[in-house]
Amino acid sequence: MFPGGVNPKQMNQMMKQFGIKNQEVDAKEVVITLNNGNKIIFDAPQIQCIEMRGEKTYTIAGATREVGGLPEEDIEMVAEQANVSKEEAKKALAESNGDIAEAILKLKK
Repeated sequence: MFPGGVNPKQMNQMMKQFGIKNQEVDAKEVVITLNNGNKIIFDAPQIQCIEMRGEKTYTIAGATREVGGLPEEDIEMVAEQANVSKEEAKKALAESNGDIAEAILKLKK
């Protein structure tokens, strides 16, 4: 039951009257890639898609795990191009949100 004593079937009927479409999305996994290169992964997510006035909104629920780090090949490339250690390259990449060119330019200054 929803708050106010409205059952899910009544709620769906009301939403339909207002032109709001609601459907479940069947997915195995959802991956969100953050600007810093880390990823938030939803395994076996529960996803609702609500469409209203031509706009779709997705709601994702479920257990998450975060995997981090920058790709090793990016770190190696920055270290080589800027002639610095991998630790310095990794720090510069993190500060530049994974932007390789920006990291190299920072280190060459």
